[in-house]
Amino acid sequence: MRLLLISNSTLYGSGYLDHAESEIRDFLGDVKRVLFVPFALQDRDAYAATAKTRFAKMGYELSSIHTAKNQKEAVDETEAIFIGGGNTFRLLKTLYDYDLLDPIRSRVAAGTSYIGSSAGSNVAAPTIKTTNDMPIVQPRSFDALALIWFQINPHYIDADKNSTHMGETREQRLLQYLEENDTPVAALREGAMLRIENGVTLLKGSSGARIFRRGLAPVEMSPGEQIDAVLQPSTPTI
Repeated sequence: MRLLLISNSTLYGSGYLDHAESEIRDFLGDVKRVLFVPFALQDRDAYAATAKTRFAKMGYELSSIHTAKNQKEAVDETEAIFIGGGNTFRLLKTLYDYDLLDPIRSRVAAGTSYIGSSAGSNVAAPTIKTTNDMPIVQPRSFDALALIWFQINPHYIDADKNSTHMGETREQRLLQYLEENDTPVAALREGAMLRIENGVTLLKGSSGARIFRRGLAPVEMSPGEQIDAVLQPSTPTI
């Protein structure tokens, strides 16, 4: 399988997907047609228009699945799939509602390139349990595409030691997840992305990531590092 999982679609100081353009171009290569999945936002027309304009600037023809007469056929016929960010619960619920999880999963398993950004990266994981989003709707299940064996936490932010905010830090929330679950988490800072192909998971982008595993201290990873070995599940504590 070939996947590009991006933490965020817009990086401070730049435009939509600007920070990921070179990686997207290199990842897609000779691909010409991209199918966009806009279900994470309510205004699908506006979202699709934004994505279409941006991909056109990179030389790709983008169509949106929400306008397809037959959505499953659109999945079968595309060269690449791009699932955009927004609310992960809304995205996953809609994928269930339209019965699109299996078709997308099958196409990616067969070699169709998959790009996810934020919520689109979340749904590539086994579940959406490590999303940052509010559950504004209730999907049939938290189970997602399971294109990868680990969880994603996009937009990861380090705790500010000088902050007076008394709520939980992102690290604390992910450690709470691991109190109840064994699956490791790749927490991607904004600007980070994972490129997965040929059985290798490579950390790319301009910022790093932290790997969280049950019973072990978080591990800091830097761009350019292969992170597969670190992502292996730890032995559950008893």
